[in-house]
Amino acid sequence: MLIYTPVHASWLNQVEIYFSVVQRKVVHPNDFIDLAQVRDRLRAFEARCNATAQPFQWKFTTSDLDDLLARLDRHTADHQEESSVGRAT
Repeated sequence: MLIYTPVHASWLNQVEIYFSVVQRKVVHPNDFIDLAQVRDRLRAFEARCNATAQPFQWKFTTSDLDDLLARLDRHTADHQEESSVGRAT
């Protein structure tokens, strides 16, 4: 059975981050003697990750988002005022 998954999703970003970590911590430097050594190192990394995995605690709250949007609004308004003053002179 073929299943189409979304190509733009937050879970996809998490997968990319995981493989980036694998690239940096497991595969690099590429000094393997054979494929069995690659397999063993990947399995050891997987076991270590699974043993220490914990749910991610989001620290960016809705009130943080509200504050960020308010700052962006002020920043945009300030730049619009500066550009209109610059055109008037």
